[in-house]
Amino acid sequence: MAETFPQLLIERATEFGSREALREKDYGIWQSTTWDEFLQHVRNFSQGLASLGLTPDDTVAIIGDNRPEWIYSELAAQAAGAKSIGIYQDAVVKEMIYVITHAHVKFIVVEDQEQVDKILEMWDDLTGVEKVIYYDPKGLRNYTEEFLLFFPDVEKMGEEFGRENPGWFETAVAQGKADDIAILSTTSGTTGNPKLAMISHRNLVSMGKNLLEIDPLDPADRFVSFLPMAWIGEQMMSFACSLQSGFAIHFPEKPETALSNVREIGPHSMFSPPRIWENLVSQVLVKMEDSSKFKKKVYDWAMAIGYEIANLRFRKEEPSRGMKIKYQLADWFVFQEIKDHLGLRHLKRAYTGGAALGPDVFRFFHALGVNLKQIYGQTEASGISVLHRDGDVKFQTVGTPVPGTEVKIAENGEILLKSDSVFVGYYNNEAATQEALIDGWMHSGDAGYFDEDGHLIVIDRAKDVMTLHDGTKFSPQFIENKLKFSPYVKEAVVFGGDWPFVTAMINIDMENTGKWAENNQLAYTTYTDLAQKPEVYALVRKQVETANADLPEAARIQRFLLLHKELDADDAELTRTRKVRRGYVAQRYDDIISALYSQNDSLDIESVITYQDGRTATLNTRLRIETLNGSR
Repeated sequence: MAETFPQLLIERATEFGSREALREKDYGIWQSTTWDEFLQHVRNFSQGLASLGLTPDDTVAIIGDNRPEWIYSELAAQAAGAKSIGIYQDAVVKEMIYVITHAHVKFIVVEDQEQVDKILEMWDDLTGVEKVIYYDPKGLRNYTEEFLLFFPDVEKMGEEFGRENPGWFETAVAQGKADDIAILSTTSGTTGNPKLAMISHRNLVSMGKNLLEIDPLDPADRFVSFLPMAWIGEQMMSFACSLQSGFAIHFPEKPETALSNVREIGPHSMFSPPRIWENLVSQVLVKMEDSSKFKKKVYDWAMAIGYEIANLRFRKEEPSRGMKIKYQLADWFVFQEIKDHLGLRHLKRAYTGGAALGPDVFRFFHALGVNLKQIYGQTEASGISVLHRDGDVKFQTVGTPVPGTEVKIAENGEILLKSDSVFVGYYNNEAATQEALIDGWMHSGDAGYFDEDGHLIVIDRAKDVMTLHDGTKFSPQFIENKLKFSPYVKEAVVFGGDWPFVTAMINIDMENTGKWAENNQLAYTTYTDLAQKPEVYALVRKQVETANADLPEAARIQRFLLLHKELDADDAELTRTRKVRRGYVAQRYDDIISALYSQNDSLDIESVITYQDGRTATLNTRLRIETLNGSR
């Protein structure tokens, strides 16, 4: 029985042979790779790496957008007994140096000139890296560095190696064991540099098996791989599930066309973090704002029916015959068109994970008839531990444990996990490993509890749970998600645990708010200028008041301001999966937080911006602070 990814690849190639395994859109045309060709690419590249000196102790780093070569590289490294590590393609040089050095990388596989240039910039700071292999040659013709190699050239070296060493690949793959380390996966790094989780083939294969046991996928099903393959959620679908069920993976032409390519393919399964689902909701809400009065009325009529049906299903109640007929009409006139526009028309089920999804977003998709389910897991659990079952979705919970997974709540409220999917430990970090793994249980760092139906409710990261001034424990993430349901709010950071009341720093959504400003003939120049317009403050204030309406009084936002800049992963304010690094943000914006809790109604700040050519400029901005009626 297959225990590793490369062994599963050989199984699928034997089973499906000439059937499509991978499809990539290139120059507007979908190009297909069969399972036999898929295996041949992996064989040649693995043998090529071996000819260059790859050993089972080595690590291969992969940087780039989702492409077949990404998958070939990971499986090729594993076939040779080595491990891979994915690095986010938008990571800055400092982050890359840390990860590459810490993981003891020997070979780096990159996509294009942009990534090659980053490697050249940091080359003197790297130790142990021997070769950099690129697979998009555009712009690299005149690069003369000896350590640079073209991906197809390495495959040709592999063909020659195979002729000289017949049977090497099959022998190497057969020697693979379930407990071999398959990948190093970077944690989100919300509190500092990311840790490198050692994840074995057993971890990944069992996780994929558990998910497919609950939600089977057929070889004929379609899946679009558009989220970073460095993220454990994409490893879950594009590797662990596809190699076991045999469905074809589709790669977008480029990141900017990902959602239009999703619409074109019409996937049967989709897994995305909350930001993707929030963006889709924003698309719909903004388009409806621009619609005619008649269309708005029809939309509002349909959504009222959709929400009513969704609420009945959440309560596991059967709709009346009349209600079903109304919903069929709403579906026919409105919902099918919206789902078709978003590329969700053929979905059997969709998943959200990586962070909490706001209940308003959840209810919205269920009103449309999208079977959206919450996954709870983390990198250290290979992506999934708890999941909603079909027909048993409660938007305030994350579902029940997947097969083979034990979940319990510690005395301090922390969620503990035990399963074959729980990671081996942190690479070169024994102290952190001992802190995370105690007596076979993984300490998640999340606070939660089980409801009366056995569903797990995750409150927030244990360290982020706020104790409000009346003693109530509350999750800032819950409030933030309510704010982000608005198409005009891109990000929000809520404070309140150590202060007398709740406040918020808010990022406007530049695209949607800019469109609103144009429709209302409001002139603006920059993000900062738009964010500080009184009209925009009034617009966002309505969103804050709406969010406050059904919050406990002690948890209501009393003061807020609109930030002069977007929170950015490159500024270390967000992780690469767009989670707020709360500690860093609180430290960096200490003066803004202090002003929110003062008597002042504005704050003057000085910020330095750096242009692409390296020049800097200092900007002085006055940030307005909005106080809600009846507050303070």
